[in-house]
Amino acid sequence: MLLQRQFRIETRPRSSRDISGEVEALVRESGIGTGLCHVFLQHTSASLMITENADPSVRRDLEYFMQKTVIDGDPGYQHDLEGPDDMSAHIRSVLTGNDLTVPVTQGRLALGTWQGIFVWEHRAIGHRRSITVTVQGE
Repeated sequence: MLLQRQFRIETRPRSSRDISGEVEALVRESGIGTGLCHVFLQHTSASLMITENADPSVRRDLEYFMQKTVIDGDPGYQHDLEGPDDMSAHIRSVLTGNDLTVPVTQGRLALGTWQGIFVWEHRAIGHRRSITVTVQGE
């Protein structure tokens, strides 16, 4: 069995947004009991992550770390067509990834107790982001 759906979300600047509920709903819709759920973000300046879903300070600390590690407007960057956060957002996306796969067990995402699926916006302004979810199994 296979289900593939796309949905869109609005992001806020330099923040993360929990999409676990939207993905879980698609897993339920699929009717698949055992399999895999693949989540793909169709952008190069945002990323996906599985991280702590209970304490938002974890995600704030990740953003703090990333801002110190990948500096906006570094004079060594050539690509700056959309502003000083353009190339840094692309680097952040490459470092963190735009897809992930989660097992499906007993018709649900097999995430740990404190795990959630998040879109991490790397631009200094919010955007409309497209996500494709593919659930396959039996």
